[in-house]
Amino acid sequence: MKKKKNAIPEFNSVQEEQAFWTTHDSAEYVDWEKAGTAIFTNLKPTMKTISLRLPEPMLNRLKVLANERDVPYQSLMKIFLKERIDREFQA
Repeated sequence: MKKKKNAIPEFNSVQEEQAFWTTHDSAEYVDWEKAGTAIFTNLKPTMKTISLRLPEPMLNRLKVLANERDVPYQSLMKIFLKERIDREFQA
């Protein structure tokens, strides 16, 4: 006989729910063997506009590289940042 799962408590706020799941294992509350696949087609990453000051020669070189790859320079900056951040977290 399988162990009965605990009932998920009601939460008054997102912060309260986050605090709860930080200290509790979801396996005690959810039967993951019965879980299905969810598809969230309309999700988009949250974007935050920032202001960034770069030395002009660096920006010019970045624009040349972006032009060679036929991508906008801001997109190339995001690609470079993502690659470096991923590398840092692997170290």
